[in-house]
Amino acid sequence: MAAMLMPATAQSTGSATTTNSPTSKTINQRRENQQDRIGQGIQSGQLTAGEASKVESKESNLNKEERLMRSEDNGKLTSADKKALTQQQNQLSKQIYKDKHNGAVQNTNPSSNVGQRAENQQDRVAQGVKSGRLTAGEAARLEQKESNLNKRVSSDRKANGGHLTQAEKAQVNRQQNKVSSQIYKDKHNSFRQKP
Repeated sequence: MAAMLMPATAQSTGSATTTNSPTSKTINQRRENQQDRIGQGIQSGQLTAGEASKVESKESNLNKEERLMRSEDNGKLTSADKKALTQQQNQLSKQIYKDKHNGAVQNTNPSSNVGQRAENQQDRVAQGVKSGRLTAGEAARLEQKESNLNKRVSSDRKANGGHLTQAEKAQVNRQQNKVSSQIYKDKHNSFRQKP
């Protein structure tokens, strides 16, 4: 009788462990999936630069927390660690969904040279996120720079009847050059998003 109960107990314990996580994906698989969703959102324009910066910052902080948890337990995650990380990943996943579906969009078909260049840089960041060549922290910093630049352009246009002056265009171009250079450096350094 005990022998018959043992497998049933083991099975129910095993299924409890499996159902403890809302999906059968591992922490690493979920991280990769969420990075893909962020990259797709950036490329499609569903995530603005500001939204992308915020979710990438959260992703970066979650990655740091995971590394700390692993360092405290000889490179492994305890069941409690996995549960906490899964809950945080669930919250981040909901935030990504909310931001992608809130109606705020990045212009993916701009008519001005400034807008076209900004779109090109967004595509480069999205590709870096999707490929893992940009870490969450790098993408967050780049997106914050893009967001600040977008706000400046918007403010300048409002002050000038919807247009940028030649001096403002030159200033924006210099700032875009700096961001472009940083995108290149970040994509070609030794840091990678873990798969």
